[in-house]
Amino acid sequence: MSALQVASVYIAINILLLVWLAFRVVSRRFRGKISMGDGGSEDLAKAIRVHGNASEYTPAMLIGLLALAFLQGPIWIIHALGIGFTVGRVSHAIGMGSGPLILRQLGMVLTWTAMVILSLALLYMVFS
Repeated sequence: MSALQVASVYIAINILLLVWLAFRVVSRRFRGKISMGDGGSEDLAKAIRVHGNASEYTPAMLIGLLALAFLQGPIWIIHALGIGFTVGRVSHAIGMGSGPLILRQLGMVLTWTAMVILSLALLYMVFS
């Protein structure tokens, strides 16, 4: 697999995760007959926030993975960052839902760690 193909795997998985989180919001809206806002539903408010959080972090990471692939970054690093970020996003979503708080916390640590390492790898690839 090329670096671009490896990055594309994690891009695809994280896009599917975003769609799944959006579907959770829409299904709760439909169930509660709520077209705007959260209608006072704590469950819907939580689903909106989980999707929103993923939407805030995912685009930057996916663009970074793509850039690293175009710069011919090592495939193992793309895998490690893709796995770490994806596991972090899934853990965070579960932890923000009905899962244990530790999953939310672990999810953010994995997300931020992957993003920081990716940023450093990009800078290294550009300036070395």
